[in-house]
Amino acid sequence: MTNLNQVANPTRKRYNILGMVFITVVINYLDRSNISVAAFAMKEDIGLSNVQMGYVFSAFAWTYACLQIPGGIVADKLPTRILYSVMMALWSVATLIQGMVSSFGALIGLRASIGIFEAPSYPINNLVVTKWFPENERASAIAIYTSGQFLGLAFLTPVLVTIQSYFGWRGLFIISGIIGLLWAVIWYFFYRNPQDHKSINKAELDHIEKGGGLVGKNDVKKEDKKKFEWNDFKQAFIYRKLWGLYIGQFCLGATTIFFLTWFPTYLVEFRGLDFLKSGFLASIPFLAAFFGVLLSGFSSDYLIKKGYSVEIARKTPIIVGMLLSTCIIGANYTDDTFFVILFLALAFFGNGLASIAWIFISLMAPKKLIGLTGGAFNFIGGLAGVVVPIVIGYLVEDGDFSPALFFIGGIALLGFISYTFIVGKVERIVPKK
Repeated sequence: MTNLNQVANPTRKRYNILGMVFITVVINYLDRSNISVAAFAMKEDIGLSNVQMGYVFSAFAWTYACLQIPGGIVADKLPTRILYSVMMALWSVATLIQGMVSSFGALIGLRASIGIFEAPSYPINNLVVTKWFPENERASAIAIYTSGQFLGLAFLTPVLVTIQSYFGWRGLFIISGIIGLLWAVIWYFFYRNPQDHKSINKAELDHIEKGGGLVGKNDVKKEDKKKFEWNDFKQAFIYRKLWGLYIGQFCLGATTIFFLTWFPTYLVEFRGLDFLKSGFLASIPFLAAFFGVLLSGFSSDYLIKKGYSVEIARKTPIIVGMLLSTCIIGANYTDDTFFVILFLALAFFGNGLASIAWIFISLMAPKKLIGLTGGAFNFIGGLAGVVVPIVIGYLVEDGDFSPALFFIGGIALLGFISYTFIVGKVERIVPKK
C-alpha cells in the first residue's frame, strides 16, 4: 500500500477508474441497443408491426427519462461502488429474461425495467469523473468514457449480428445479460473513491483536488448530507442556460436514438441489405462517432490549455457537431449504398463531436446539486428516447424512411440553435435563495 505522505510523482490511478467507466458504458449501451439487432428477427417471430416495434424501442426511455432526476438524487446520496453494482446486476437480469418471453406486453415491461435500473448510470459516470479528474482533464475523460457507447457498438454490432445468426435473438439477450452480471461483480470489488483507493498517492490526490476535482473520503460530505428539499428541485429548472443544455441534450439524443433503434431496420428493410452485411456497414457510423467524440474531448481540453475561453473551447465542438448531424438528410437523395453510409457516418460523427455536453453539467451545475442537475439534463435528453422511436414508427409505417431522416435532421438543427443562442456564458451557477 502506497504511503500517502510519501513525496513521489503522481500516480495515474484515475485512468484505471476511467477504464472501468468506459467498459461500464460499453455494457450499458450493449443492453440498450441489442434489441435493434434483434428487431428484424423478433418482429417476424412474435409478429410485431412497425408501430408496435416503435413502442418496444421506446419503452426503455419511458422509465429511464422519468427516473433521471430521482436517479441523480440517488447518485448524490448513495455510495457509488454499491449503487452501480446493484443497478448493473438488475438491468442485466432484465436483459437476460428478454430472451425468454414471447409477447408484446412482456417486452414492453422488460424494456421499461431496464430503463429503471439504468437511470442512475450517467449521473454516476459524471460524478465519478468529477471526483477523479481535475477540470482541465475532464472533457477528455468524458470524451473517453462517452466514446465507449460508440466504439463498443462499432465493434460489437458485427459480433452481435454473428451471435444472433448462431444462437438466435433469444440467445443474443441471454449472452448480453450474463456479460453484465459478471461486470457488476468486478465493479463492486475494484471501484473506490479517490481517498479510499489503496494505490493512489498523495501527489495524484493533490493534482486532482487542486485542479477542481471534488475529492472526498465519502461519496457525500457530512455537511452535504441533508434531506432532499423541493428548492433543490427548483434550482435545476429556473436557469435559462440550463434549459439551453437540456434542449440541446434532447436534440443530441434524437440522433443517437435513431442509430440505437431503427438504424439496422432501415438498412435491411428500406435499403434492402443482407442482414450480416448490414451488421458490418452499421459499424461504420459508430466508428465515425467514436472518432468524433475523441476529437471533441481532446481538442476542447487542448484549447483550454492554450488559453482559449471556455465558451470557445467547450462550445465549438458541440455547435459544429450539431450542424454536421443534419447531414443525415442527405441519405434521402441517393440510392448508392456508399453515399448512404457516408451521409449517416457524417451525421453520427457530428453527434460524437457534440457528445461531450456532460462537461457543461460538471462546469455549470451548483456544486451540491451535480447529480440532480445531471439527472434533469439526462431526463430531458431521455425524452428523445420516448418520442423519437414512436414518431419514427408512425412515419415509416408505409415502409418509407425518408420522412424519418428529415425529422432527425430538423431536431439536430434545433440543437445547434439551442447551444448557439440559449446556453450563454459558461460559469458555475450559484443557487438563488
